[in-house]
Amino acid sequence: MEFTVAQVAEVLHGTVEGDAALRIDRLAKIEEAQAGAITFLANPKYEPQLYTTHATAIIVSRTLELRQPVAATLIRVDDPYSCFTALLEFYQQNARTGRRGVEEPAFLGPGSTIGDNHFRGAFSYIGESCVIGRDVLIFPNATIGDRCRIGDGTVIYAGAKIYADTVIGARCVVHAGAVIGSDGFGFAPQPDGSYRPIPQIGNVVLEDNVSIGANATIDCATLGSTIIREGSKIDNLVQIAHNVEIGRHTVVASQTGISGSTKIGDFCVLAGQAGLAGHLTLANRTTVTAQSGVGKSIKEEGVLLQGSPAFALRDSLRANAIFRHLPELERRVTALERNQTEQEKP
Repeated sequence: MEFTVAQVAEVLHGTVEGDAALRIDRLAKIEEAQAGAITFLANPKYEPQLYTTHATAIIVSRTLELRQPVAATLIRVDDPYSCFTALLEFYQQNARTGRRGVEEPAFLGPGSTIGDNHFRGAFSYIGESCVIGRDVLIFPNATIGDRCRIGDGTVIYAGAKIYADTVIGARCVVHAGAVIGSDGFGFAPQPDGSYRPIPQIGNVVLEDNVSIGANATIDCATLGSTIIREGSKIDNLVQIAHNVEIGRHTVVASQTGISGSTKIGDFCVLAGQAGLAGHLTLANRTTVTAQSGVGKSIKEEGVLLQGSPAFALRDSLRANAIFRHLPELERRVTALERNQTEQEKP
């Protein structure tokens, strides 16, 4: 794909300094960019490369003052980082527009409908009585079970498995290998020590603009719905158990595990390998640091948690500082006990 600098500036609502007719055919990092590439400068430590890069165009702040001449054409914007992110989205969306129509063989079940301008890859499967919106892309070997509902502009990548009765909103992304709607881990202990499966008859609901990473798994509810609310982003290899609810614009990093019926608020951050016990509630804007284990509910908003078991970050840092000095403290206590013993001798 190729765009002029003027077209890019129009998309970003930016101002061009230089030749607006130059053509752009790729995006690149500032230290690697060559002719034909567009890049951006947001971090001041990279400013020296502004004067040496071979990029054709650079997105910079409106307030940036140049210290020497720049060979590249500049596009001045209010926030270069956000604008480059928007440009990546624009580029990706245009790259996808060429994928339309149906590759054979592909299966569309009886009673199912799919909107205009869609793509269905080879060996994709759509079950019975599904309602799928327009501009939806379903890549090869993706499976969508019966009675699913998928909103406009959603992308289902290759090999994703969407179980029956799942509801997916508009402009969602489900990456390769993700499994949405598999049975929750529910088993009733029996008197003889065996376990009897508890039927999981609920579903999963993804609201609009949700992203699910590769090989993530989201279990259906026992009753009701497992819910991922608007704008939340789930990383690769995340496990979300039955009846979990994740609030709006919450991010969950790789290898995190969330146990059943836990409720997570809006704008929370769960870092990599975090673990949450079941039936908890995390208030809005809670942050759980990497490898932390949360075993109790958090009611206060904006708390940072660290450790296993996790507790308030400030207390955790103080505890870790003390822990590092335990050998020294042991020696001091032993010396004090020895002195006390000697003083008590007759």
